[in-house]
Amino acid sequence: MLLVGLTGNIAAGKSTVAQLLSQRGATIIDADVLARRAVEKGTDAFHQIVERWGTSILSADGQLDRAALRRVVFGDSVQLEALNAIVHPEVERRREDLVAEARARGDRVVICDIPLLFEKKLIDRFDRIILVDAPRPLRLERLVSDRGLRETEAMDMIAAQMPAELKRARADMVIDNSGTLAELDQQVQAAWGGLVREAEMRPAMGMRAPAVV
Repeated sequence: MLLVGLTGNIAAGKSTVAQLLSQRGATIIDADVLARRAVEKGTDAFHQIVERWGTSILSADGQLDRAALRRVVFGDSVQLEALNAIVHPEVERRREDLVAEARARGDRVVICDIPLLFEKKLIDRFDRIILVDAPRPLRLERLVSDRGLRETEAMDMIAAQMPAELKRARADMVIDNSGTLAELDQQVQAAWGGLVREAEMRPAMGMRAPAVV
């Protein structure tokens, strides 16, 4: 099995690339999905969050209001670190369980979609790293036009992440999402072909080896 880390800064198009890879047969494990499940009502993480930040971060139905919580912790490194200490271990546990299940099934290519893969120093856990990137002005435009964010809010979110230039130097593959969907699809197809070839060549429990592209 080939275990791949997929990442990209906000609004680069990582989710679209994950969808295109899924259509080609990859097993996708999405960190954002796992994070939502980790804080569902009744979970240990949910109770810890409510205990620390109170009921003001809950929605009318008693579920966690992720947007309200984000407003509380964003820009406050102490608060954000406290939240990460609650959520990230549970996300990691769930991801490891799903990877183990995929390995037991004999899945060929498993892709873990992780926005903060570099920031959390997880690259050594994967056989390959794919970075999805797009120019900063384009990402800013997408956040404002597609997600309805204020420009200042969007700029703050972009600035809070590690610059993509630093990530490019450490990625095995870079997919540029500054063009059309058709152009993106062509790049994904080329990347998928390389991943499949490597998955077929490597032993079941192989170590990290030179990329096949």
